[in-house]
Amino acid sequence: MSLSIGIVGLPNVGKSTLFNALTKKTVPAENFPFCTIDPSIGVVAVPDERLWKLSAFSNSAKTIPAAVEFVDIAGLVKGAAEGEGLGNQFLSHIREVDVIAQVVRIFEDQNVLHVNSAIDPLSDIETINLELTLADLQTVTKRRGNIEKDVKRGDKEMVLEAKILERFERALKEGGLASSVSFTEEETKMVRRLHLLTSKPILYILNKKAGGKNLDDLSDGEKNSHFEKLIAFFKKTHSPWILVDAKIEDELKTLDKKEKESFRSELGGKDDGTDKLIKKGYEMLSLITFFTTGEDETRGWTIKEGSTAPLAGAAIHTDFRDKFIRADVINWETLLQVGSFAKARERGLLRTEGKEYIVSDGDVVEFKI
Repeated sequence: MSLSIGIVGLPNVGKSTLFNALTKKTVPAENFPFCTIDPSIGVVAVPDERLWKLSAFSNSAKTIPAAVEFVDIAGLVKGAAEGEGLGNQFLSHIREVDVIAQVVRIFEDQNVLHVNSAIDPLSDIETINLELTLADLQTVTKRRGNIEKDVKRGDKEMVLEAKILERFERALKEGGLASSVSFTEEETKMVRRLHLLTSKPILYILNKKAGGKNLDDLSDGEKNSHFEKLIAFFKKTHSPWILVDAKIEDELKTLDKKEKESFRSELGGKDDGTDKLIKKGYEMLSLITFFTTGEDETRGWTIKEGSTAPLAGAAIHTDFRDKFIRADVINWETLLQVGSFAKARERGLLRTEGKEYIVSDGDVVEFKI
């Protein structure tokens, strides 16, 4: 499986600049609303040093990292759910992604227009979330109308769905997100079919501006009451967030690794802001990576945490799920320490696992069919 992250936000908050930094592609990032109309899509390698160490170990001809798909979705505005600013078209693109990365501008710059003529990050979040909520409310209302006859007939499945829709409608009307409503495992299957926007995990990306002190921290001007309100909101809603300077990340995108690390260090930064975003997306969706390695290629594969060996094998080919016999498994670091598969087998470190084995992050796996 692959991870798809949709970058959303109001116009002129830094979405396309961040997208450029992530994908090393150039899309328009101009200083006016609706510069991005069709979604730009970029596939980005998941940062993982383990992969390259395994590739060097195996002297692989090819090295293929796990991948994340980023979608740069045009700026939403108030009234998007009613079609304002081509809103319906933009909202439809959001339905296709796994995680919503909402870019929130926290920097002041008179040369960069703000759609509301003032910087108020929490207000921006409320605007975006309201539009997503209104769009979901339309979806729920329409669906309730479509199944009304079946409910009156007493169709058990439709009666259950009607109760689910009623709970969604109540939560959305009260200003909550669909993700705030809990369901049983049986109900969850129905919920997924609705493709509600606010049922998706939301990661808030606070787009700062280099203050000359520390790339990983706020400038003095950004440590204000607006930021305090943001943090209070994140704590109350248990929302994940990261701090990124999209402009600096975009400027660093063309540098090689050593130059990038040097420049970032000079700015007082430690972590690659774009890497943080990808890793956070994995964490939010409970995704892990396992590896296959050999002379032909070393490759990272993305699976859900808790996947059995056959389910993990399906990431490579359905035959590894349907015709699964066993799997040889070893932790990547253990393999490197031992020095070869043969030595690992001699020492009993290369394990043979069956259908019930739960694949762990960092496992190197060879499937047998």
